Amino acid sequence: MSATQDVSRTSDTKAEENGSFKRKNSTFRSCISRGTEFEPEANRYHLYVCLACPWANRTLIMRKLKGLEDIISISIVSPRMGADGWAFANVDAFPGADVDTLNNASYIKELYFKTQPGYDGKFTVPVLWDKKLGVIVNNESSEIMRMLNTEFNHFIPAEKAAFDFYPEELRSEIDEINAWVNPNINSGVYRAGFAATQEAYEAAVKDVFEALDKAEKILEGKDYLTGDRLTEADIRLWVTMIRFDVAYVGQFKCNFNTIRGGYPAINLWMRKLYWNNDAFKSSTDFDHIKTLYYWSQKTGNSTRTIPLGPIPHVLPL
Repeated sequence: MSATQDVSRTSDTKAEENGSFKRKNSTFRSCISRGTEFEPEANRYHLYVCLACPWANRTLIMRKLKGLEDIISISIVSPRMGADGWAFANVDAFPGADVDTLNNASYIKELYFKTQPGYDGKFTVPVLWDKKLGVIVNNESSEIMRMLNTEFNHFIPAEKAAFDFYPEELRSEIDEINAWVNPNINSGVYRAGFAATQEAYEAAVKDVFEALDKAEKILEGKDYLTGDRLTEADIRLWVTMIRFDVAYVGQFKCNFNTIRGGYPAINLWMRKLYWNNDAFKSSTDFDHIKTLYYWSQKTGNSTRTIPLGPIPHVLPL
C-alpha cells in the first residue's frame, strides 16, 4: 500500500464481510511477575507509545499514577502513520516524537520482527519491551496497565505503592463496566468510524450513544465510575472521552451529540480528571491526537485538513 494508507489499515483493524469493523486480538501476552523470565526490575522495561493512541494513553496514565517514570522508560512515535506503520523521529520528526535509542529502529514494526522473525500480525502500540532479553513482553494495554499497577510496588514510595486501581473489593464492578465500555465505547467509536456500509455504521453509532447514556447515568453526582475512588475503569473510559469531541464526532461520524453539549456528568468527570490530576493532562497531546485521526486516516478527509477546534479542547472547571 502507498504512503497515504489509512490508519484503519496500518494498525489493528479488520473489515468483516458485512462491512462492520472488528479489532484484532493482541499477540504478545507475557506478564511481568516474580518467579518468571520477566522479573520485575527497575530500568529493565521500556514502553513504546503513541500519544494519540487511546490504548497507549491508558498505560501512560497508569505509569504516571504509580510514579514509575524513573522505573520504566518510554519512547514516543510520530502520530503520522504511513505505509510502514508507526515511525520514530528519525523518519518523521514530528514535534514530541522520539528517536529509538534502544533498538535504533525506524518503525515499530522492526521491534515485532526482532522479537519474532517472520511475524505477520499487526504492529500496534503500546509495546512493553524487555531491554535485557531484547523482546516484546506484551502489547495488550489492559494487561500492561495491571502489571504497572502491582508488579513494581517494591521499587516506589509507599504512598504510590498503596494506590491500587484494580482493588479486590471493586473488581466485579470494574469488570462489569469494562465489559460494556470496551466494545461499545472504546472500540465502538472505531466500529462507527471504520464501518464499510451504512448499516454497519448505524448499528455501531447507536451502540456508542446508548453506552454513553449509560455512563452518564452512572456518573451523575459522582466523581468516579465505581465506589468513591479512581480505578482502571475510569482510565479506560476517559481515554475515549478526551478524544470524543476532538476526533470522533467529526472523523468517526459519532455526531448524535458532543460530550460537552450533551453529557454534563461525563463532561464534568472528564474535566476534573484532566485539570486536577496531572497523570491525565500530561499524557494528553491534542496535536498528536488530531494529526493521527485527521492526517493518518484519509477516508473522509482526503485533503488531510486538521481542524483547529473545538476551542478550547477541554473546558475549564
